[in-house]
Amino acid sequence: MLPRPLGRGLNFKSNPALADNKSMPFIKIWIHLIFSTKNRAHIITKDLKPKLLAHIRENAESKKIYLDSVNCVSDHIHMLVSLKGDQSISKVTMLLKGESSYWVNNNKLSKLKFEWQDEFIAVSIGESALTKVRKYISNQEEHHKTRSFAEEYDEFIKVYGFEKLRG
Repeated sequence: MLPRPLGRGLNFKSNPALADNKSMPFIKIWIHLIFSTKNRAHIITKDLKPKLLAHIRENAESKKIYLDSVNCVSDHIHMLVSLKGDQSISKVTMLLKGESSYWVNNNKLSKLKFEWQDEFIAVSIGESALTKVRKYISNQEEHHKTRSFAEEYDEFIKVYGFEKLRG
């Protein structure tokens, strides 16, 4: 069972302070976030992967970022994030990427300098697609036995219409 998002599922009946607050915003914005290692280098080793994923989860929780799902392979990472009203995609991505690369390098967990690529993909996800996206994220190892990240990236660009935006 997945953890409940922070700030979600509030019980208005048992908490009068919440029941009286009629101006409380209700926001649920799901984002599938994807980014690669710098130059798509295959530097996320089997030893590094569990440590990196655990650290990203801890960091997200400490920064009050709701990270529903996360998984990676040797050259990129997928996350399913729910944004709160005061969070932007760019800020959340910067916090997750910057701190995790700093942590890997500071703790000397990679023989090479660990960096994330500057660019990233972020697409909104509707409620009806959450189960499918969670499964897609959890099955990254299997998925990438037959398909490279470059192929996956090109498909995301095409399917979500980003090539039209590049103009």
